[in-house]
Parts: sequence; C-alpha cells; structure tokens
Amino acid sequence: MDASLEKGADPTLAEMGKNLKEAMKMLEDSQRRTEEENGKKVISGDIPGPLQGSGQDMVSILQLVQNLMHGDEDEEPQNTRIQNIGEQGHIALLGHSLGAYISTLDKEKLRKLTTRILSDTTLWLCRIFRYENGCAYFHEEEREGLAKICRLAIHSRYEDFVVDGFNVLYNKKPVIYLSAAARPGLGQYLCNQLGLPFPCLSRVPCNTMFGSQHQMDVALLEKLIKDDMERGKLPLLLVANAGTAAVGHTDKIGRLKELCEQYGLWLHVEGVNLATLALGYVSSSVLAATKCDSMTLTPGPWLGLPAVPAVTLYKHDDPALTLVAGLTSNKPADKLRALPLWLSLQYLGLDGIVERIKHACQLSQRLQESLKKVNHIKILVEDELSSPVVVFRFFQELPGSDPVPKAVPPPNMAPSVVGRERNSCDALNRWLGEQLKQLVPASGLTVMDLEVEGMCLRFSPLMTAAGLGTRGEDVDQLVDCIRSRLPVLTCTLQMREVFKQEVTGTAGLLYVDDPNWPGIGVVRYEHANDDKSSLKSDPEGEKIHAGLLKKLNELESDLTFKMGPEYKSMKSCIYIGMASDDTDVSELVETIAVTAREIEENSRLLENMTEVVRKGIQEAQVQLQKANEERLLEEGVLRQIPVVGSVLNWFSPVQPSQKGRTFNLTAGSLESTEHTYVYKAQGTGVTPPQTPSGTRTKPRLPGQKPFKKSLRGSDAVSETSSVSHTEDLEKMEQLSGGPEQEASGVPSPQEAEQPGIVQDRAQRPEGDHPQMRRPGSRGLRCAQPVNSHL
Repeated sequence: MDASLEKGADPTLAEMGKNLKEAMKMLEDSQRRTEEENGKKVISGDIPGPLQGSGQDMVSILQLVQNLMHGDEDEEPQNTRIQNIGEQGHIALLGHSLGAYISTLDKEKLRKLTTRILSDTTLWLCRIFRYENGCAYFHEEEREGLAKICRLAIHSRYEDFVVDGFNVLYNKKPVIYLSAAARPGLGQYLCNQLGLPFPCLSRVPCNTMFGSQHQMDVALLEKLIKDDMERGKLPLLLVANAGTAAVGHTDKIGRLKELCEQYGLWLHVEGVNLATLALGYVSSSVLAATKCDSMTLTPGPWLGLPAVPAVTLYKHDDPALTLVAGLTSNKPADKLRALPLWLSLQYLGLDGIVERIKHACQLSQRLQESLKKVNHIKILVEDELSSPVVVFRFFQELPGSDPVPKAVPPPNMAPSVVGRERNSCDALNRWLGEQLKQLVPASGLTVMDLEVEGMCLRFSPLMTAAGLGTRGEDVDQLVDCIRSRLPVLTCTLQMREVFKQEVTGTAGLLYVDDPNWPGIGVVRYEHANDDKSSLKSDPEGEKIHAGLLKKLNELESDLTFKMGPEYKSMKSCIYIGMASDDTDVSELVETIAVTAREIEENSRLLENMTEVVRKGIQEAQVQLQKANEERLLEEGVLRQIPVVGSVLNWFSPVQPSQKGRTFNLTAGSLESTEHTYVYKAQGTGVTPPQTPSGTRTKPRLPGQKPFKKSLRGSDAVSETSSVSHTEDLEKMEQLSGGPEQEASGVPSPQEAEQPGIVQDRAQRPEGDHPQMRRPGSRGLRCAQPVNSHL
C-alpha cells in the first residue's frame, strides 16, 4: 500500500500514513515496555514549561504524549482499548488526519471529494441496515441527531415557524413522547437544545400488569395522544427503543408505527438491537424499525472503531427544511465527518461487518444458554431470544420471602421486610459484579440498578466485545466464576439471620442493620460509657473498635473485617464480610464480645494505673518536701552554711534518719521501706485483680483456621481435646513434681537442687499473686525505696 502511494502523484498521503503508523507503533511499544516494568511508574511530564526556541523532534513529542497518557496508571485503572485498536482502528484514526489534509484542496476538488465520500457512506449504511432511500447525518454526540430530527419535525408541522418562531409553539404546544425506559437525561437534553419547556415532554409508562416491564404501553400512549389533542396540543414526535439502554428490550415498533401514522407523529427509533439489521435473520420487532421515519446508529462500538461518528438515517423530501434543521450543510468540514467511517467500512468490507455483529450476538446467546443451567441466577430478558443483551442477577428464595420484590409487596409481608431483603440481594449482586469485572475484565460486564428488579449485571457484547476482544472462552470463564461464587453468596445470605440472632442474644453487642453491606452483618460493641441515645462521635468507642479490628485481623481467618461508621451516625462498627458454609457464627460472635471486653478492661486498667501513678508522684513530691523541711529543722540553720556547717559536722556529726518510701501499684499508695530494711522482706500487699479472660478458646484441629466448624464429629473433637488435655496435665506434673507436692508446698527434686526457688516460695507473701509478676520481680510494686535526698 505504501509503495503504491509512493509511486503516485501525491506522496504526501504515503508520508501521512507512514507517520501515523510509526506514531501508533511508538505509543503502543512504549506502553508495552511500561507494562513489563513491574510497578515502575512512568515519570509524567505534565508540568508546563517554556516553549523551546529550537523546537523538538517527533520522537520527543510523542514521548511526552505517552507520558501524559499513561503517567498515572498506578492511580487509575489502565484503559485497555488502545491495546486492541488493531489495523482497522489505525484506518479510522487516519481518517481524521486525512480529513485535515483534504480540507487544503481547492474548492472544486474539495466539493467533489466530500460529495463522493458522503454519498458512498450513506448508500453503504442504508443497504447494510436495510433502510431504503434514506439520508444520513453524521454527528459526534449520539443525541445530537435526535435533536436535529426534532427540529426538522417542528419545521415540518409548523409552517410559519421560520417567520413567527416561538409564538407558533406557544399557541399550540408540541409534545415529544419518550418511553419511561429511555436513557437517563434524554428528555432534558432535547428541551435544552430545542428551547422547549419541560411540560412539552410526555413520559409513556411501560407495561406493568402484563408483558415486558421495559416495553412501552401502546394503549396508554394512544390515550395520552388523545388527551393532548383535546387540550389543544400538537403531538409531534415519538422516540421508540430497539433495545433499551438498560435491559435491551424492544418496543412493539410495528404497532407504534401504525399509531404514529394515524395521528401524524414522527417516529424515531434508537437502540443497540438495530445492529442486528445487518444479519441474515432479524426478529420481526426489530425489522419493523426499517419503516420508521428516522433511526440513530452507533457503528463505532459495534465494530470496534475508535473516533468514528454516530449516524442518524432519516427520510425527508424537502432539502430546504433539512438545511434549516441542520441535518445537511454546505460546509466541507461537516461533510468530512464521514471520512473515518468511509475508510473503515471499506477496510472491513460487508463480510467483516456482518461477522463482528454476528460474533457479538453469539456471545450473548452462549452466555444466556449457560446461565439457564446455573441455580440462583435469574435472567431478565428471557423473552428476547434475539437480543444481544443479557441481564441477570443472583437471587435466593428464603422461607416467607420473594426472590424478586414487586412494586406491590404481598399483604402478609411488611414493606420494611421487603426493602431489607431487596437491599441485601442488591448488595450481594453488587459484590458479585465487582468480583466478575476483576476476574474476567474482557467480558465488559457492568453493574446497574433497575427500578423494579434492583441491582443487576449486564452483558452487552455489541458495545464492548469488539473493543475488548471478547471471545467465547471469556464467556465460559465468566460462567465458571459465577458458579464458584454462588456458594459464598448463598451461605452469606442464609447466615445473616443467624448472625443477627447471635449478636442480639450476646450481652454488650449491638446488631447494626445495614442491608447495603455485602457480608453477614455489622456489629458494634457497647462499652460502659457509651451513650446509646446519641449519634455523635465516640472517641473511646473508636479506640476499642480499632483494637478489636486489629485483633480480629491477627487471627488470620478467611473472614474479612473492616471498620466504618454506622449509617447516619459517626459511631464505629465492625463490618464482617462474606462467609462460607463452614463458618462458626457462634464462635465468631463470642470472640468479638470477649475480645472487645478485654480491650475495654485493659484500657480502663491502664488509665486507672496512670492516674494512680500520677497521684503517687504528687504525694511523693509533697513528702519529700516535708522531709527536707524536717531535716532543716533537725540540723539547724548553721549547718547549712558551707564552712560553718563543715566545722560543726566535724565536731558534732549528725545521724540522719533514713526514711525510704515504696510505691505500691496495686494499692496505689506510698508505704514505708522500714519493714523491708529491718526484716529484710517485702510487706504484704493487696491481691491484684485477675486479668480478664474469655471462654472462647475452643479446641481446633491441626491446620484449622479460626471461626471454622470442625470437619469431624463432636465426639471426635471432644475425645481429641480430652486426650490432649490429659497429656498436657501429665507434662505439667512431670515438670512440677506432681500435684501433691504443689499442694503441700514440698519442693520437687528439681527445685531442691535450686535453693533460690525454695527461698522464693518461702518468702512469697500471701497477697503476691504469681500471675501479676514481671520476670525478675517479687510483686507488682516498686521495690526500690524513694530516697528522701532526691
């Protein structure tokens, strides 16, 4: 191709194609090298600097572009579309550069070339999508074509609109009918572009009693049209869907076309299902769209072509009105919008276009057939066999519940129960969608929230497969991932109620009802100073929950624990993630309660000890000051003079009395050290309180993680634990010399060889508890005296 162009009359085209190919290769190779550098972030040159006077070469400029494109890839998810552009994408990108070059031709050559490009592209699209004798308008914004069609309909129905303008619309207000399942924001966009008030929009409800929940109610539409005509309004335009933006349902376009012809409305159709018009077999509902007045196509996502415009095909015989409405233009730049699509359609050919659309439809059918065999998965587009969109969600029928809550709940079920169950399933479906998007990114799966069904997962390969390179193996991997996650979802949903009952029956724990959390539940520990009626922040509770979260994560269990604020409050809670069928909920709740209680009591003991030590230091300072004053009175003033005091002390030495002090941490008081120095033994103190302990320690098999049910029976577990406990007792008796020696106080043979141990046991006071001693100390007290001469 390059060689043939180089031999031609215009070598600039060959140079342009060569430069574009080299530039794209440089960007892709640089990105590939960046991926190979594991974790190395590219230094972004986004800091603006002075423009260099000598200029820069193309390699440096493209390197700067590459840094700006991929410099923040560690912070944001990397866009994989540029990796799958392929040669057909390069052709589409070449169209933009070629359009800029063509615009430099003289007017006559430019007119002929743009007319040829526009007519060829229009003819090809009308033949591919079975829209005979149509015109085409190419636009960058998908909704722009519909806005121009509405302007054309206004000019067609209001003959004096060009002269009188808004006065004509004021006397007879136009009405634009939109489906309730239309894409969000479409009506507001049309009113803003046309300068119409919002009452000019009429939302047509979908079928609620029978039929699809996303198809327009034709009977109700006819009633709305008649009511508007009786009020002096003019029904102007109807927007129908051949594949709704959310679920992919197709309206009854044939019946809608008859209704529009009866009342003189303009019928416009849009939707992803219009792509199936290029196939050999087309459903009757979509085939009826070929008889509409206009339709909007998006061939870019369907064929995986970047930067190609959307197309609105329409039928109208008056070129003057189309020119006024903005659908046609005499500017060459407007006609050159079709150039990227003109190049891409020739590169792909008819077979390539049909093959891409057919491949996307086969992917949808493959996923739909596979999901029908999976339990607890509900497909929402079962009646649309030819739809290239698959929408599904996880559900589980619990006793006395409805898997899919309807708009009107059953009379025997409270609305709060229905909302809680729906929110629980929505949270699990949201979690499932995030998991699948990470595991199978090539699937292009999206999570969406429907008004009636709730949170659902959508697979629309016509919009994503060509760009992501989705294959049949990716669909199979997606189904396998769904099946592997189903046991966790079902167990978590079943254990929610068990977890709630366990927490409710445990003292000190409060169950937090947060159905939007995808886990078994949320719990909060109520400490002693917790104000239950207040929703303000609780620093003490945050400290306890932070320590509790740290302790739970140190257990290395399969459960995930997070800490966050309760809904509509600032109090800390522990969020517990997804669970499996062998999760022991009772042990989990008991561990949370006991651990939180220990953290609270240890924190309170530390705070009390801190206060006691502070007061003890203050009291010691006061006593030291008194001792110094008494020493001054005892020695006299003359002994304080340096020279005189030395002479007096030499003639008449003073025997100062040594008054030491010891601080008892247990009693929190200062005591005299006279007993220690006279009797060579520490005095008895108050027995310290025992460290709080829980009863959560349960026997676990080797390799068994916390909060897991034993794989053996209860008898086997008890037998194993009893045997291991007996062995531990025998080892302790061998080390200590037997229980009789310990009880009678007689030293064992090992202790007899170490007289220090016997002496320590003989000198130990009754109140000296062995559990509260530090290594190398005789009790939890300061044994060193407080010197009065400090």
